[in-house]
Amino acid sequence: MLRYVLRRLAWAIPTLLFITFLVYIALRTGTDPVASYKRVNARATPAKIQQYIDANGLDPNYVRGYFRWLGNFLTLDWPRSIKGSREVWPQLKDALANTIRLGIAASAVGIVVGLMLGVFAALRPGGRRDVAVNTAAFVGISIPPYVSAILCQLLFAVYWSRWFGSTLFPTSGVYPPGHTGFEPLLMAKHMVLPTIVVAIQIIAVYSRYMRSSLLDVLSSEYMRTARSKGISERRVLFKHGLRNALIPVVTIAALDVGAIVGGLIITENIFSYPGMGMYFLSAFGEGDFPLLMPWMVIIVASTLMFNLLADISYAWLDPRIRLE
Repeated sequence: MLRYVLRRLAWAIPTLLFITFLVYIALRTGTDPVASYKRVNARATPAKIQQYIDANGLDPNYVRGYFRWLGNFLTLDWPRSIKGSREVWPQLKDALANTIRLGIAASAVGIVVGLMLGVFAALRPGGRRDVAVNTAAFVGISIPPYVSAILCQLLFAVYWSRWFGSTLFPTSGVYPPGHTGFEPLLMAKHMVLPTIVVAIQIIAVYSRYMRSSLLDVLSSEYMRTARSKGISERRVLFKHGLRNALIPVVTIAALDVGAIVGGLIITENIFSYPGMGMYFLSAFGEGDFPLLMPWMVIIVASTLMFNLLADISYAWLDPRIRLE
């Protein structure tokens, strides 16, 4: 197992370098960092502009420029934002922490509820509850996050306030304006609506995956063999059925990281939630190259890490799989 993990990590490093190089090229050609810097700093002297070019590795030669940027990145010599006064790491750290909290909450709720609904539907295929779960899943998949976000704001803020005189849940931010300090309960209250919006899509997708996978497992030969030996239906389901049904679901979970990040970007923007989504949209809108590149590195590294975790999970779920 350890040898496999180390080998995968060894492959992950050149993969990460190659993808971040492609991102570096895409950002340079798509945002024109030098032009963005000149637009924001109209009075910048040629010396200041050259200093910005050197600090960000914006060499005319893309390969040489990328490795110059990479050297600065690895030594933590990160340039400031194009606005000059903003350091990158403090902003990135706070945004990353907020998004991790929201992502964990939404994923936990979405995956657990989705898997439970998938099992619930698969046990009575074609029945009323199967039809109800499938219908709800199709509706959840069909509704874009920005639509469900607006509906939640209307229901729990606008209409709820009309009906009961106050909003049920806050609709923006992590804390109320002007609040200082760390209060987990108040933060959790502000996270309720964004969590619901992101979780809706996850529940819909995972309930469909789990239902389909479990139906295939329940109709397999080894399940019929287990039943013929007199093993109780509950034990057959939980010991043999669910464990094997989770294998393809784990594959989807690793590949679904990008979709979850996309949902977070939209949701955070609508709820003014100061996470990685708002960070990205603000930086991209300004063409802020020093802010964008670390964001991209974190997203790529997270995707590679989740794929590694998925591979390791296969061996735990299916003893036939050996990680050599």
